[in-house]
Amino acid sequence: MTTLRRIRLSRLRLPLVRPYRLSYRTFDEFEPYLVEVEDSDGRTGFADAHISPGSSSETREGGWAFCTEKMAAVVGRSPEEAKDIILADFYRSKVAATALVTAIEVLEGSRLLDVDEHRDQPLLTPINALEPDAIAAEIEEWLAQGFRTFKVKVGKDVDADLARVAAIQKACAGRASLRLDANRAFSRAQGIEFASRLDPEGIELFEQPCDADDWEANGAVAAASNVPLMLDEPICTLEDIQRAADIEGVGFCKLKLKRFGSLQRLADGLNAVRANGMRPVLGDGLGSEVHGWLEACIARSTVDNAGEFNGFLKPKTGLFEVPLPFERGAIRMPAGYRPSLDRAAVERAIVATTEVAA
Repeated sequence: MTTLRRIRLSRLRLPLVRPYRLSYRTFDEFEPYLVEVEDSDGRTGFADAHISPGSSSETREGGWAFCTEKMAAVVGRSPEEAKDIILADFYRSKVAATALVTAIEVLEGSRLLDVDEHRDQPLLTPINALEPDAIAAEIEEWLAQGFRTFKVKVGKDVDADLARVAAIQKACAGRASLRLDANRAFSRAQGIEFASRLDPEGIELFEQPCDADDWEANGAVAAASNVPLMLDEPICTLEDIQRAADIEGVGFCKLKLKRFGSLQRLADGLNAVRANGMRPVLGDGLGSEVHGWLEACIARSTVDNAGEFNGFLKPKTGLFEVPLPFERGAIRMPAGYRPSLDRAAVERAIVATTEVAA
């Protein structure tokens, strides 16, 4: 019987080209956990995931502890047994569990990662500028690079956010669509005021106005909004997708691999969003090149809009020997693409590592 022979866990430090600002935190670097596995037949696999402090109750310390505990529990087990053991404790640390299970899926040669034919996968990009002249210049730069969907962070001040969105709409002049994201920063009243005053021109959706656990507040904003709402942080299971579908005004659900436990569960979730009458959006803007590749593979058969798995564009260096192909605003994986880790790049990025072996 094939068993897991070795598992290595590393915490990486990936400095960013420029600070990445969210409503709850500004990142100057990403610190994903990279999991590498090897079985008794010599097959290998790898995956990673980034725990974002402030995004949920998960902590980096808790994720590291979960990984080391489960690594000791599953080494020497078959890949299928190992996945079952890890997922049985999924809710203790969704991100850490996903990294472990997905690495095993890669080792197993999941068909979901097979690139049978070339397909371009467009990505969105964030608008960072604040003043009208700078906004206009940034938009022209992104349009020249091939991007046609922009992410706009809101959630600090209703009037200021509305004015900035209006400036972005004017500068876009119908040449790109906008996704507004509050990252849970609005109160119920603020969310309602903001969403009800929006000019819907060119706006695809408004993402996660209120706290992830406050379904009632998000539902109230959805009912008042001039554009469809998208839920993000609370969507971790098929049951969450069904609950979102029952809320009037929720037209989108965003899923992230790191919250769904495995490649297969993510694909099932994206298909369930569509089956429930909504449109799926996929991607983690905090993901490394490894995570971007994994989500891009799933997107090929499940998503028909701009991906949000653009985190790999933010660090100064990548992690693959053959970089994830990207040109003119889109991931362009050729048929047969299957990356390998750049060992030197990985070793340079490691700040902590541990290993267990049978």
